[in-house]
Amino acid sequence: MESENVFYATGKRKDSVAKVWLTPGNGKVIINNKDLNEYFELPTTRELLASPLVLTEKFGEFDVKVTVMGGGKSGQAGAIRLGVSKALVLQDPELRGVLKSAGFLTRDSRKKERKKYGKKGARASFQFSKR
Repeated sequence: MESENVFYATGKRKDSVAKVWLTPGNGKVIINNKDLNEYFELPTTRELLASPLVLTEKFGEFDVKVTVMGGGKSGQAGAIRLGVSKALVLQDPELRGVLKSAGFLTRDSRKKERKKYGKKGARASFQFSKR
């Protein structure tokens, strides 16, 4: 691979971390050495990670190779979306305004809240009986 035509970026969401490589190609998406449709069964998660490419009208121009770890499928899709958006900005800095206004360059910092002592979960209490 020629390094000047490969654009690398990382994306994070919840507990997921995605490493994304964009190379000029015909729109093939490989995630953890699996095809996009094989890795993400739900169409909503597939649309989520393709949204930056569709918005910038670059869908089909780049091959996307992703290594993603941690979290669930939804968090992984969000991490990949951020990574693809960052890589597109590296490829063409003029796309920054379009992606930023769509909110694709903002790291979603929401994480799972920790369980508190004396409680059943983060906020849920044990059932209370008056009598």
